[in-house]
Amino acid sequence: MISHVHTGTVEGMTGIPVTVEVDLANGLPGLTIVGLPDTAISEAKERIKAGIKNSGFEVPLKKVVFNLAPADIRKEGTGFDLPMTVGLLLSSGTLQATEDTDKTCFIGEVSLAGDLRRVHGVLSLAIMAKEQGFTRLVVPEDNRDEAALVEGIDVFGLKSLKDLPLFFLHPHSFLKPINRHAIMERLETEQTDTFVDMKDIKGQHTAKRALEISAAGGHNMLMIGPPGSGKSLLAKAFSGILPPLTFDEMLEVSQVYSVSGLLNQHKTLVAHRPFRSPHHSASIPGIIGGGSHPKPGEISLAHRGVLFLDEFVEFPRHVLEVLRQPLEDGNVSISRARHNVSFPAKSILLAAMNPCPCGFRGDASKQCTDTDHQIQRYVSKLSGPLLDRIDLHIEVPRLSDEELLNLSNRNFNPTKESENTNEKNRETSTAIRNRVIKARKLQTQRFSDQPITCNAEMPPHLIKTYCQLDEAGTNVMKHALQQLQLSARAYDRILRLSRTIADLANAEHIETNHLAEALQYRAMDRLYKLNQEQKHPQRSIA
Repeated sequence: MISHVHTGTVEGMTGIPVTVEVDLANGLPGLTIVGLPDTAISEAKERIKAGIKNSGFEVPLKKVVFNLAPADIRKEGTGFDLPMTVGLLLSSGTLQATEDTDKTCFIGEVSLAGDLRRVHGVLSLAIMAKEQGFTRLVVPEDNRDEAALVEGIDVFGLKSLKDLPLFFLHPHSFLKPINRHAIMERLETEQTDTFVDMKDIKGQHTAKRALEISAAGGHNMLMIGPPGSGKSLLAKAFSGILPPLTFDEMLEVSQVYSVSGLLNQHKTLVAHRPFRSPHHSASIPGIIGGGSHPKPGEISLAHRGVLFLDEFVEFPRHVLEVLRQPLEDGNVSISRARHNVSFPAKSILLAAMNPCPCGFRGDASKQCTDTDHQIQRYVSKLSGPLLDRIDLHIEVPRLSDEELLNLSNRNFNPTKESENTNEKNRETSTAIRNRVIKARKLQTQRFSDQPITCNAEMPPHLIKTYCQLDEAGTNVMKHALQQLQLSARAYDRILRLSRTIADLANAEHIETNHLAEALQYRAMDRLYKLNQEQKHPQRSIA
């Protein structure tokens, strides 16, 4: 007797439907699995036999063949244990199929004792099951809340193979109502990774302003400054001013983490924007993803969140260069001989670096010991095309003695200027976050009919519509193009940045002061121009 059980496999981020065909025939007893299984699936034979026996069922003394169809797609993972077991029990007559069996998708790993263990990628498989028209999904109980995030399909959580007879007779006894909004609210209120409040960071008003703009428009940012100036501290504070995720964004991020195996029964939904900070020894597959069976890398794990690269120039140049396409397109395409997968990568790149090898170029307190050649070689580790994809380049100088000792917060001279400075020093992350949320709401309304969420994602045709300059702004931009020798990509990014600054000011159009502020955040362009003038003085004279 041949039985058919429905399941699925994950390729990249996409669930692919798979049918498990089980045939019992006369011959030497044994289990054979065909259909391009990986090692984990091939080893399932021993888990299935032990699980069936230890659950009180009998393994038929016949030749058993499992076929995973379609047979030309590579299958991987332990999620095939449960559908193969169910198929074997149906073929042997231990279980009796019902009219709903063909509308049911089974996923799960079987232990030697017959217990069901959680598997990776269940969220993607639940989405696939819904799209394929299945009405029921059976998963291990630890995966139930994760799969139940997908509306429109009934999710059943089983603890062991012993639950199968009761499930086939009375399936609704395993169907527990799940309040998806309650799960989301609970996770949103849970304590997140501790972040630094902006009010606790001394000085660095320009950097704080730049971080606010970056969060409001989703812009990439590079901080340049000597050791101890507060770059890493500012990066940690960045999480506290990011806007909250929408529910659709939570599902996007959770799907990435599900495929990567980073969800568990206690964390079934990623409710906060991720913050990833890999070490500078990370490899290309570690940053953008890959492997024999491609998995998401750090830039995808930071989807809808932040990818912080500290000691930016210490990353190998070939590793940094692979970021160019993901930063431009918002996704990673990985091609292999048997795989062509795509992972989302709409993250904010936040990077930090020293201005020179010794770290003290331009420092008012310590003298730089590097030669011009060493500095130029150090800075040249960042290519022009990569810097073109970073919207804000800001300098983070060493704190003055007054700022470090908090003397600037003591109102010795109660002038209007000092009051404004003190007010900025006391501003909390919550206050900044509220302005960011307000600016994001304007962008959401602006792009309501577009598949984008923030200004940084604007394509060229929308830049022409929403980033128009008046005559004064055009003259300012023309002068900047001549002085900084900006590329066409840098020009577009400055316009996007100006639009975000205007949104923070609740201005309908980009004004000259918005454009001028955006141009100030191009420190690396000025540094590159200075290096070119030093390298070819005759050109600058001409």
